[in-house]
Amino acid sequence: MRRSDPDSERRFVTILRADVIDSTGLIAELEPEEAVSRLEPALAAMRGAVRRFGGIVSKELGDGVAAVFGAPIADDNHAPLACHAALELVRRVASLGDAGLQVRVGLHSGHVVAYMVASEFSKVYEIGGAAQHLAARLESVAEANQIYVSEACQKLADGHVRFEFLGGRTLRGFNQPLPVYRIVGASDLSSWRVRRARSVSRFVDRVTERALLGRAADSVVAGRQTVLVLGDAGIGKSRLAHEFAQELKADGWRLVDAECSPNLQGAPFSTLKRLLLSLLEVTAKDPDDPGDPRSDLPLIQRCALDAVLDLPISEPQWNELEPHARGRAIADASCTIVASAARRHRMVLLLEDLHWIDRASDAVVAAIASLQAPDLLVLLTSRPNGMPVWIARCHAEIVAMRPLDDDSGLAMLSDMLGPSAANADLKNQIISHTANIPLFIEEVCRGLRDSGSLRGQWGDLALVRPIDELGIPTSIQGVIASRLDRVSRPERSILQIAAALGPRSSVAMLRHIAQLPEDVLQDCLAALDRTELLVRIDSELQDALEFRHEMVRQVTYESMVEKVREDIHARILATLERDDTIADEPDTLCYHAVRAKNWQKAFGHGRSAGRKCLSRSAFPDAANYFEIAMDALDRTPVTGLREAAAIDLRMEARAAFIASGHVAEWLDLGKEAERRADAIDDIGRKVAAMTVRAGAQNFYGAPVEAVAVNEEVVRLAEGWGNLGWLNLARYGLGQAYFLAGRYRDAVPTLALAHDQLASVEASAPIGTTPKYLLLLCCMMKSFTHTVMGEFDVAEQLQRQAAAIAEETGRPYDRVAAAYSGGWLMLGRGDPAAAAAILEDGFVLAQKHGIRLFVPVLACHLGIAYLEQGLFDRARGMLTEAREEAKAVGYTSAVLRSSIYLALATHRLGDVHAAQNMLREARNTARQQGFAGLEAEALFGEAVVTPASGAANKAAILAALRAAIAIASESGALPLQQKAEAMLNEALARGDEFT
Repeated sequence: MRRSDPDSERRFVTILRADVIDSTGLIAELEPEEAVSRLEPALAAMRGAVRRFGGIVSKELGDGVAAVFGAPIADDNHAPLACHAALELVRRVASLGDAGLQVRVGLHSGHVVAYMVASEFSKVYEIGGAAQHLAARLESVAEANQIYVSEACQKLADGHVRFEFLGGRTLRGFNQPLPVYRIVGASDLSSWRVRRARSVSRFVDRVTERALLGRAADSVVAGRQTVLVLGDAGIGKSRLAHEFAQELKADGWRLVDAECSPNLQGAPFSTLKRLLLSLLEVTAKDPDDPGDPRSDLPLIQRCALDAVLDLPISEPQWNELEPHARGRAIADASCTIVASAARRHRMVLLLEDLHWIDRASDAVVAAIASLQAPDLLVLLTSRPNGMPVWIARCHAEIVAMRPLDDDSGLAMLSDMLGPSAANADLKNQIISHTANIPLFIEEVCRGLRDSGSLRGQWGDLALVRPIDELGIPTSIQGVIASRLDRVSRPERSILQIAAALGPRSSVAMLRHIAQLPEDVLQDCLAALDRTELLVRIDSELQDALEFRHEMVRQVTYESMVEKVREDIHARILATLERDDTIADEPDTLCYHAVRAKNWQKAFGHGRSAGRKCLSRSAFPDAANYFEIAMDALDRTPVTGLREAAAIDLRMEARAAFIASGHVAEWLDLGKEAERRADAIDDIGRKVAAMTVRAGAQNFYGAPVEAVAVNEEVVRLAEGWGNLGWLNLARYGLGQAYFLAGRYRDAVPTLALAHDQLASVEASAPIGTTPKYLLLLCCMMKSFTHTVMGEFDVAEQLQRQAAAIAEETGRPYDRVAAAYSGGWLMLGRGDPAAAAAILEDGFVLAQKHGIRLFVPVLACHLGIAYLEQGLFDRARGMLTEAREEAKAVGYTSAVLRSSIYLALATHRLGDVHAAQNMLREARNTARQQGFAGLEAEALFGEAVVTPASGAANKAAILAALRAAIAIASESGALPLQQKAEAMLNEALARGDEFT
């Protein structure tokens, strides 16, 4: 066996599985020939039902069939068609008259890989993927002569078919119960009514198209006018036609409407029957009409209409007619009663979806559209690929539908989402994604609401979470896929390459990768431009091309099987790597390397992209690219060199994870690097990894543990002799001492690193620079001296930090300098100056995603507001600080913001809540070893506790004495002095109790 054309593709389809129940028992005692003759009628009925509704039997299973709808040619009605096929299948088997033959059917809509398998004598269309298994499981649990359907299929076919919800069912192979539906019958709703019932938007714009239709209506007095509204699925043909027809009806016109059905394309005269029934119903309701328009027809023409309407005919003359004569009689009779009705009353005859018309009706409708009858407006709708060949012969005016303009698209969105400016970015995103195609706009909004991204009622929806990908609702995947199936193989190939390149590409790039003859390439591009799938645009790029809307690109890309995608991305990568202008775009190269599964190149380009983002202070993006690089490197063969590179990469990546506030990931980087260093017995890299782990421990764990780890790391680093890593280790130990409240120990430790980094021979480890590390030492040392009350020394260090930040201009450096500057101003007792500095730093940190600093900046900004008496602002900022600190995993920041939030809460009158918060913070600080914060919490308890009653007074004095003891031991002189002053004041009032 071999695979042949069409190539393997991913398809979104509906799968039907059906079998005869207990077939083994039915034929167990039969001879082979008898067994075949018993089951074959049922199998033939199954095949016939599937084929009648456009499905393909992909496999016969002995006692059943597996079929697919929506492939190899896409059809946006694959789910309704499959449901109707299932109903027909059950009906046909039941009509065989064999009570022992009972069937069950399962239906599911999902993605599959579809391909043609060819042998020497035949071709078989096969499908693969998990979707077919769900259809099989639904079939296996269905009851006799019942059709069980998945939720995915039900959503696509709802309205066209009636369903009963059976609840969640546990199916073999699936961990969770799945919602299951049962088909209870076909719906009598037209496709337009189904769409109209789902619609939540109002009719907008279409001024030009309505003017053209109005002009045609004004001309019907002179003779019949035929207008074809032409456009792709979802463009709004039906909406325009019905809105206009209702306007005419309101002006006194008689409206006769019908539609062609995809379910009835194989049923002769099905469209004409609908049209005639609509005409007879309308005339019967008109009090001024003389009666049944058929009564004036000749006998043969009355018989002709009865035949179309499935009425009994006993006239021998009709039965003797040849098929061709019957067809002519049907056409003549139809034209006669339409023309007669129009003579009595101005009439608009609306016939929708001509692309689904059955062949027998097509010739009759062509004759009606060519009638020379005044006061008749024939209004037709069709997709371009189904436009009838007779349109030109009947001199129809074609009104080509275009997407809405941006203003109309936004008006439609405002109607659905609401006028709130908060949704402005989302609205623009949807406009870009859908290219203003009305159905696509509506279905994307519906998908966002169903997923919970939008909450509220239509017309007043609020976005509750950020949206990165709008995606493609399943309801319109088939619409787009059917357009793609109309292009040639070379055109499809170019579309696939363009989809892999992204929303925009160039002719030159497509030329390099497609390797097509120039005339073929240009013909393909011209054809794609005409169909508005890939259009030429005005751009600084020569011959720039762009997908008309992002959904077309996504469906094109997702239709490719993995091997095809990999090959295209590999060719793109090779082409880009030869282009010197792309060398400075490692993110683009990384994207294609990952999708080509070239892991060595993905590692190199991912690392380069991470470095580039770091240099631009785009820390979240840098972390993302370093993660890609780490994952790619780990997919390459294991060697000692690979492991060494993996350790170095994690060491380099730490800065991105630190700045973006991924503390847990930062800790994991160190742990993983340390494990790998042990495995290859690399002492130097182990020390580096331990240094990174120890730094993360300062934020993530208890100070006692952090101090122990950092002390061990400094000892190892001193033995190793690498000054860069030793400087970082000393900085980390100084920070650990600070967090533990050991300020006197922090000063000399930080001074050693500071002095080396300020020297001519300054050294820093991979992933950072001496100046950056010097700035951090200045910041940390300034904090320490501020807490100790040594403000002049702290100010010298702050000036040095600010000078470095000014020189580098890096946002991270500026934020760090703002943080230490604000802390110093608070220490000096100038909260207004502190707030001004901290506000600038806070905005800068948020803008550049420097999330590590956000909670501490917010905390100290809240303290500055508190000390200015802005208690409401202080509470809001400190609440935000605490939540951010929790999210980041920044333990000391959670405690500090909790302490000062309690003080703000106290100033706003809730003493009890403030006491509880401070008590909890004090206990946590004591348990985890945050001595400095324990002292601040104790002082806070003394402040918020009312000095009433002996117990409260005793508690205040105890808290103050405990705070003084800790502050004295650690060297926190300002806190010690504030506590002593308060204690002395209390004692002076006689609050001492024994």
